[in-house]
Amino acid sequence: MDRLVADGSESTTEIAVSLAIRLPVFTAALLVALRMRRGHGWARIALALGLGVVGTASMVVEPIHVLAQGRTIGVELVEAGAMDLAFGTSRVLHVAAVLSAVVLMFLPAANSYFRLSRSDRAGSNRQTLSHRTRVRRPHV
Repeated sequence: MDRLVADGSESTTEIAVSLAIRLPVFTAALLVALRMRRGHGWARIALALGLGVVGTASMVVEPIHVLAQGRTIGVELVEAGAMDLAFGTSRVLHVAAVLSAVVLMFLPAANSYFRLSRSDRAGSNRQTLSHRTRVRRPHV
């Protein structure tokens, strides 16, 4: 799609369909990232699998397909226009950022954060439960 947009050969309908697919995916990723920020471990796993594996695969399929057809990186760079180079650079930076984020999500400091968040949530649930119990007991 990047090349089609860069050379202007993609129709408005094709761009609209692409956006209709991407926007919900990006929205879901943002919502899951917010849950991860609150310390939910399931969100960390979902992002690692969703963005780290599936998302990265979707970003590298097209370049791998081009290389599998016998093209070389050198030929692609020589024939690339300014928009192609901009899209290629953004793709490389995107993949590097995603892979870095996945690594950072599983470092010891991140593991401690999720462990502490889980115990905090468990503690607040116990506290809330005991508060409800006290409130419901009739005073004799």
